[in-house]
Amino acid sequence: MQYKRPLFYLFLLSLFGVASKAQTWELGIHGGGAGYLGDLNQTKPLKLSGFSAGGYVKINFDPYWALGAHYTYGKIKADDLKSDNEDFRNRGLNFNTGLNEVSLQVDFNFLEYFAGGGAKGFTPYIYTGIGGVFFSPKASYPNDPVLGDETYKLRFYKTEGQAEPYKNYALTVPYGVGMKFRLKENWGMFTQIGYRSAYTDYLDDVSAKYPDPNNSNWPADNNLLIRQTLSNPSQVAGYGSPGTQRGDFRKRDTYMFVGIGISYTFVSQKCYTF
Repeated sequence: MQYKRPLFYLFLLSLFGVASKAQTWELGIHGGGAGYLGDLNQTKPLKLSGFSAGGYVKINFDPYWALGAHYTYGKIKADDLKSDNEDFRNRGLNFNTGLNEVSLQVDFNFLEYFAGGGAKGFTPYIYTGIGGVFFSPKASYPNDPVLGDETYKLRFYKTEGQAEPYKNYALTVPYGVGMKFRLKENWGMFTQIGYRSAYTDYLDDVSAKYPDPNNSNWPADNNLLIRQTLSNPSQVAGYGSPGTQRGDFRKRDTYMFVGIGISYTFVSQKCYTF
């Protein structure tokens, strides 16, 4: 029985050696634009409202499959007063927020591509994964006599009468498409567009209905008028009656990153021989 242990260790070493040859590390950075689809932008999925930038570290298992850990920062915003929808202009809401996203993503290349070698110098690809995003919507209304020139962190004002502020983080599911190009030796370039289904409806601070000030969870303090105005800044008389819809009926917001990037792959001469 004693010979089985050395054989087991030899098997593990052999397996590790095969795995190390089958995996090559890749580093990348990217930049571009960010957009959002939600209660303040319901019909324009390609509209950009801010920038994005990020980076990743990735393991390429073979010329087709890869797994990466990604970080992306983006800025999104929307302003009802700039909308071409009259009802939105009457509503008069606005927001902006940074997005700090971390995710694990799986790539699939349609062609036999690899930055350090491979039969093809380019490939279309798709990706998906799972991640999380941190956000904190803010708003400012410089022409409002109550709100003045201040910028307000909206979740702390419970603008829809919530008992507690909503969480400022959410699960996300990224998915998208792109193209990869081999530039020279270990260097590659890529361009991509991808959406994220966020498991929250509060990226923009808007989700449900206008609250009734008499039946909400707002405390009767010096900030009560500020809360009411942030909830309904409309200058249209009678707009935003308690119980009427403040946002759309979708339960999740979506955001989008689009951009271009460059990558470097650490690969030995023995990897991926074709």
